[in-house]
Amino acid sequence: MQPALDIATPTRHARRVLAPMIFLAMLGFAAGWAWRQPLLDTPRMLWRISRMPPATALPSPVQGVPARAIAATFGAPRGSTRTHAGVDIFASRGTPVRSATAGIVITVDERGLGGKQVWILGPGRERHYYAHLDGWAEGLHEGQSVLPGDLLGHVGTTGNARGTPPHLHYAIYGRQGARDPLPALRAWPGQDPPEH
Repeated sequence: MQPALDIATPTRHARRVLAPMIFLAMLGFAAGWAWRQPLLDTPRMLWRISRMPPATALPSPVQGVPARAIAATFGAPRGSTRTHAGVDIFASRGTPVRSATAGIVITVDERGLGGKQVWILGPGRERHYYAHLDGWAEGLHEGQSVLPGDLLGHVGTTGNARGTPPHLHYAIYGRQGARDPLPALRAWPGQDPPEH
């Protein structure tokens, strides 16, 4: 006598296979939805910049000042004990200062030689330094993700720039220390960063 054929066996097998697949698909959809939420802007930006090499071309961080108008002052003596670790970009007081790179704001502070300053962690784990600001963009805060062209503040004379013409001190620091930002600024094909 032949055993009775169980018609339910293929259905049970299909359920056992499909149920985990449906669960994984739903989990993937939920993770994708969560990843796109504004709350995760900073982790998304950190993930993005961690996969990028250091920038080789950057827009001028001072609105309306093209790279050709920036003097090559990197490495110039500053007093008897230090050298200039960036470039000074001169403009009228209050001229918008915009992020030259995508990144995460790691410092918004007023201290030391730089006065009112912003530090941004950018591609290649380089830190971009914007100093002597007259003030910061409204709502700018540590942990905020930024894109090229996002407003950071305005040109000023805070810190050790008091008594000098208004300017932005812009510097880039990598694993080997400061690097001259001017070659990257001059390699940018456009004149100004996009405005947001």
